[in-house]
Parts: sequence; structure tokens; C-alpha cells
Amino acid sequence: MRNILCLLFLFIFTAAYSVEPGDSLNTKLKATATFSLNSNGVASIPAFSLGKPAVIASVTLAKNRFSYDPQLAYALNFKGWFIDSWLHYRLIDKPHFEFRPGFNFSTFFSDYKNQDETIRQAQRYFTIEFTGIYKFSSNNSLTVGYWNDRGQDKGTLIGHFFNLVGERSDIRIGKGVLLTVDLQLFYIDYEGDNDGLFLSPKVTASIRNKPFTIFFQPIQALESNISPFPGFRWNLGVAYIL
Repeated sequence: MRNILCLLFLFIFTAAYSVEPGDSLNTKLKATATFSLNSNGVASIPAFSLGKPAVIASVTLAKNRFSYDPQLAYALNFKGWFIDSWLHYRLIDKPHFEFRPGFNFSTFFSDYKNQDETIRQAQRYFTIEFTGIYKFSSNNSLTVGYWNDRGQDKGTLIGHFFNLVGERSDIRIGKGVLLTVDLQLFYIDYEGDNDGLFLSPKVTASIRNKPFTIFFQPIQALESNISPFPGFRWNLGVAYIL
């Protein structure tokens, strides 16, 4: 916990002294939101999933280099799954390269049985993130990221998440359909038997000038000591963008 607070202080201190003169306090607040219905409830780290349909709402509130990016996820029975509260700062914001540290306070909800009753349990996490994005062009990018997850309650996970994502966007199919293709390779290294290397491509289809998208995301464990072996999973969903 002490290390996380030190990193957070360093992040805030650096952000305060790295604002360029062109950054205006009068810049308008930008707000976007995405609501998605998922067949298999895949989490931000695709190695973990709800295992049943879920509704996920993602919001971004951005001003200058700061952004607040909360995310809410619920099962279809309206039981909460997780709440993320991401705060990001674009420390480097160049046409072809972006580097952003981030901090997240999240809560995961789960049920466990105690004798004859089911108890709803909330588990708290702190996460530090460092992500770099290199843009080869307006349609091609490579993202490299690292998360340090620190569970705060008994039974929570503590460890590392390494992420590599290549993206190609605006692939035209006919006159009105656009595809975005992501190829994600990630590695998780958590305390206990919770390590693994995973591959997760994702294909998203949209119709030009329409707020709806359809996406398909398979997840394949390449190597893992998680028991039982995670194997292959997939997720299909539809999203509405405001």
C-alpha cells in the first residue's frame, strides 16, 4: 500500500509540472459513454470473466490531459459484478506517441454460501497503470501496457498484468461497413496459481454514421498454471455509443 501511495504522489507531482503552456483551463469537458450487452461478461483483463451475460457501461470525462474513466458491470439479474474508477493523465501527448499513467480504485462483487444462506461479498482493489501507445498511422497502432493490482481484502489477488495490443481500424467492407481488428497478447502473474499467457483477438463491426457496433472476442490460454486450465472462451456483444 505504501508503494502505491508513493507512485500516486509521483504521478500527481509530475502531472502538475508537465502541463504545456498551450493547455488551457478553459478547454471544454468532453464526455462519451458506451453501453454494451455481452454474452459471456469478459472483464478488462480478458483472463477473467463473469461466465454469463452482462451489461457494461463505460464513461469517459476528459479535459485537457486528464480523464476520468469509470466502468460499471452488472449481470442480467441486476447484481453488480465490478465497478472501476480510473483516473488517467496523458503525460506525453504527441501525434504519433502517447504515454499515460493511471490509477484505479475498483470493487468486485461475488457470492459465497455460508451454511444455508448466500452472502454478497465486495472485494477492493487498487491498480497502478502505465500505458504507451504508438500510432503508425491514423488507422494503425501498437499499445504496450502494465498494471500492478493490489487486492485490499482477504482472498483478493496481488500481482502484475502485461499487455500488448496491435490495432487496425477503419477497414472498409463495401460502402457502409467498417471493421476494427485487435490482436491482444497478455500475461498475468498473480500470487498463487494464477499465472498465464493468453491470446485474444477482437473484431468489431460498425455501420458508418450509426451509433451501434457488434463485436466478437475469443480468448485462448496458451500457457497457464490455473486449475482447471482456462482453455478457450469467447464473447459476443453489441454496443451503443453516445
